[in-house]
Amino acid sequence: MIYPLVQELAKAGTRVRVPVAVTCRVLGFSQQGYYRWLRRPRSAREIKEAHLISVLRGLHADDPEGGYRVLADDLHDLGYEISERRVWRLCKAAGLQSMISKRKRRYQRAGAPVGDDLVQREFAAEQLNEKWLVDITVHWTGEGKLYLCAFKDMCSNRIVGYAIDKRMKASLAVRALENAVLQRGNPAGAIVHSDRGSQFRSRSFHALSRCMVCGVDGACGCVRG
Repeated sequence: MIYPLVQELAKAGTRVRVPVAVTCRVLGFSQQGYYRWLRRPRSAREIKEAHLISVLRGLHADDPEGGYRVLADDLHDLGYEISERRVWRLCKAAGLQSMISKRKRRYQRAGAPVGDDLVQREFAAEQLNEKWLVDITVHWTGEGKLYLCAFKDMCSNRIVGYAIDKRMKASLAVRALENAVLQRGNPAGAIVHSDRGSQFRSRSFHALSRCMVCGVDGACGCVRG
């Protein structure tokens, strides 16, 4: 049933409100059919699917490169019992898909930077919490892949914060940054330098670092308390 999507898009207060007439025209069915559906009570299943679509939209906004399998894992982590097939169907109905349309070719040029390079390849620091490097590495275990995101202080050359997860998502980088900020007492003004991976360019990571910009190989920014 596609009508819950029309209703969801037409809600006042949503980020992008789409009129009913526009959605019906794009999807190829009549407004009369939609309003007939709207006048009858919705089934419990339709109400649940509308809720699931709303949750999926929030998860997709946080990690737009994740496909339906990643979204299914996220729902499982939140306690929802749902099959990947059903998640695929809901994503298709809601128009949610991974922002990665095809595999990048080797040596393909990275995406455009989102700010200035504050490090300028000067990978040394005279004071603690002046410059931090961050990267994500993968380690194979007996149960599969394990991803580690770690922040290193350029002055002491020590790890100041890290996080691990079975998936390489934006939330991994966010938790690692939260750990680093907590361990170092919320150091205002620390420069953070990373590559241009989607995890470090995500909305959630930028929101935490408050004034994130990009460097030559990736992102630099000031961590604000």
